[in-house]
Amino acid sequence: MLFCYDGSDGSKTAVSAAGQLIKPGDAVVLVVWTPAAVQLSRAGSFLVAIPNEGEIDQQEAAAARTIAEEGAALAREHGYNASARIAQANESVAKTIDEIAHEIDAGLVVCGQRGRGIIGSALLGSVSHALAAHTKRPLLIAPQHPS
Repeated sequence: MLFCYDGSDGSKTAVSAAGQLIKPGDAVVLVVWTPAAVQLSRAGSFLVAIPNEGEIDQQEAAAARTIAEEGAALAREHGYNASARIAQANESVAKTIDEIAHEIDAGLVVCGQRGRGIIGSALLGSVSHALAAHTKRPLLIAPQHPS
């Protein structure tokens, strides 16, 4: 199983929902981070060079690692044998998730319906929507606030 995790309430709910619906087993908790240059180019920036780009990317990767460890701990609380993993997205987050799912031969990809915020979703599109449209793997999309 591959958990898509970003520390948001939606991703936390997805881990919990999977724990209630699916027999726990081995899992990878994946956090995808995007380099500063890619983020700026998506936002329409014309900067040729980014001051401290390497340092910014190191901070992003470190933050992603911390969030992935938090997610893996949460998955373990729900009975999964979970490990943390991070990946760098040079294209789209959804494509990176799909590539990792293929690499680890995930039987199921689990994600939340909403990520870290409205602005991020507006700029980058919905990761869960993109996964639903393009992945060839089974996908569980958990609503942020299950009824």
